[in-house]
Amino acid sequence: MDTSIFHQFKDIETKEIAPGFFSKLIHTPTNTINFIEVKAGCSVPRHQHIHQQCSFVIEGKFELTVNDIPQVLEPGLFAVIPSEVWHSGTAITDCKLIDIFSPVREDYRNL
Repeated sequence: MDTSIFHQFKDIETKEIAPGFFSKLIHTPTNTINFIEVKAGCSVPRHQHIHQQCSFVIEGKFELTVNDIPQVLEPGLFAVIPSEVWHSGTAITDCKLIDIFSPVREDYRNL
């Protein structure tokens, strides 16, 4: 197996990037992929960043607020958040999420 291409997901260290947000992070030259497990009731405060962010719910319900407009995301509904747009979120239930950031989240790479 070519280990420069193929990797074991189980080998990625889980990091708590915010209270109740447990992430496995993959960094490529152009993006960061964040596989997140979030405990019900946990939230990330209103913030913005230079990265475009695509957010997907794999399991559960997550309320994502973008430009002060809340929307409940469930499997099948996803968001594409442009760069520098204000957003926040709260897990309504225990959730599994995937966020894709472009460009790379250097702040996450340094965790």
